[in-house]
Amino acid sequence: MPGTLYLVATPIGNLDDMPPRVAATFGLADFVAAEDTRVTLRLLNHLGLKKPMVSYYEHALHHGEAILNRIEAGENCALCSDAGMPCISDPGEQIVREAHERGIRVVPIPAASACVTALAASGQPTARFVFEGFLPVPKRDRRERLAFLQNETRTMIFYEAPHKLRGTLDDLAAAFGADRSVSLCRELTKLHEEIKKTTLGEAVAFYKDNDPRGEYVLVLAGSDPAAVEQAAAPTLEEAIAAARALQAGGLPPAAAAKQAAAGTPFSKGDVYRQLING
Repeated sequence: MPGTLYLVATPIGNLDDMPPRVAATFGLADFVAAEDTRVTLRLLNHLGLKKPMVSYYEHALHHGEAILNRIEAGENCALCSDAGMPCISDPGEQIVREAHERGIRVVPIPAASACVTALAASGQPTARFVFEGFLPVPKRDRRERLAFLQNETRTMIFYEAPHKLRGTLDDLAAAFGADRSVSLCRELTKLHEEIKKTTLGEAVAFYKDNDPRGEYVLVLAGSDPAAVEQAAAPTLEEAIAAARALQAGGLPPAAAAKQAAAGTPFSKGDVYRQLING
């Protein structure tokens, strides 16, 4: 019988947050697939466990085949990232996808996740959110991604390393405006944990004089839905042009004005008056 692939969440900082089921799953696993075996070794030492380990990180993803083969042969695998829930903004997702394709049982062992932990404490709207992880590094790809998010009304969550934080804040301020609300959550659950709600402009100014320290989760407010809707709505000139096209296609002016005004902020009369006077 094939074994099981366990997706084991690890503490995001404070080892006292270790759930009993996480520790127990590491104990029953035949081997551990880790993002970084050095980090996971410290965790296993804390638990008093010794387990065979293999790295599945990007440069070693060819190990994914070996991992899945071992599970198919009957071994149980505990797959974990350095911190938090594995396979979220993490190459372990490829192994999980292939496990499903092979019919291997996949069992999540949940615990803290940095993105949800930051969101809950951010003071930003939490009903609807989108996780973006790390922004692309190439400048063109980054610009395209930020342009795609221009009209995003849900709260956005980004990860960032300290040495890249200043550049990312500059890019976010340029894309969304200096007044956009943002919460900077760093070193979550650790000794120097800090959650600061501010604006992008104020964050840019602060980090010009202060060095970023620790890993960051940026929780950014979405665009105002009313403003997005207004920006997307056609102008009066566009509605009149549509009415003229309908009239040229054979519709009477009143019918053309009514059809062109549908779904716009303008009334049939607004369009009709401009149509017959134009």
